Amino acid sequence: MKINSKNKRFVKASEVEMTELVLPNDTNQLGNLLGGRLMEWIDIAAAIAAQRHSNRVCVTAALDNLVFHHPIHLGEVVTLRASVNRVFSTSMEVGVKVIAENQLTSDRRVTNTAYLTFVAVDDHGKSVKVSPIHPQTVDEKKRYKEALVRRDTRLVQNNHKGNRRTSV
Repeated sequence: MKINSKNKRFVKASEVEMTELVLPNDTNQLGNLLGGRLMEWIDIAAAIAAQRHSNRVCVTAALDNLVFHHPIHLGEVVTLRASVNRVFSTSMEVGVKVIAENQLTSDRRVTNTAYLTFVAVDDHGKSVKVSPIHPQTVDEKKRYKEALVRRDTRLVQNNHKGNRRTSV
């Protein structure tokens, strides 16, 4: 696939910012956001970023390195920021940063980070090639390089476990 400067895909074009309010139905007995609910929100934000980049339906292939740094409490506002870090032929790594905000105190903190792999598919569910991403900022270039390290680690781990799948 030949890419010219007119159709380069930049990280900024795939960025997603999603905001949610933690309601009682989203919490456990301690008044903290359920991990499963947060994982759902992370998956949605990441899928939108992948689809924005590829202009295709994208399916979740992997979720790795989801880290819970701090609990998120009832009534807090949750902002999820997602963007494509790197493209690998038909798959993409999407990074998601989760920020919780107590609107009564203006306290904001990063509570979670996650990396997901998505595969772009055609109308028949077959994987299709995706245009490469072109990082521009120092942070985007750092995440681009780190995505390759995570992918290589994931492939080694999958092969070690007997899973010979190497397309992601």
